[in-house]
Amino acid sequence: MKGGEVTMEREIEVPNPNNGQPCKSVTLEDLKGKMADFAKGRDWDQFHSPRNLLLALVGEVGELSEIFQWKGEVPMKLPDWKEEEKLHLGEELSDVLLYLVRLSDICGVDLGKAALRKVELNAIKYSVKQCNGYNTAEQDV
Repeated sequence: MKGGEVTMEREIEVPNPNNGQPCKSVTLEDLKGKMADFAKGRDWDQFHSPRNLLLALVGEVGELSEIFQWKGEVPMKLPDWKEEEKLHLGEELSDVLLYLVRLSDICGVDLGKAALRKVELNAIKYSVKQCNGYNTAEQDV
């Protein structure tokens, strides 16, 4: 995450956050708290304005896009990808998620509730009956 980002090689050993115990499910609240603590501990709150976080998020989406840029269409679950490529993908997806969670926190938006509301709105806008039988992106929904 940016704000004094240090470039690290991929071979670094990352400590297990649960001391080798199975990981529990992670909630948006967990991530929000970790990100707030992370920023506060480094005195980065001063840099975490909505605009700055949004621009950082856009940059991370660009990095995520680069991973797929020259691959063409890829099958679900990425069966032909090397483990190293999947690890890199997970890191970039995580950067996007973490900036999004931090941005929503700074803006005072409950991201979980907003996302559930959006799913409900989309269910109304794109009803099953209306969408059944449509199997190409070119067809209007």
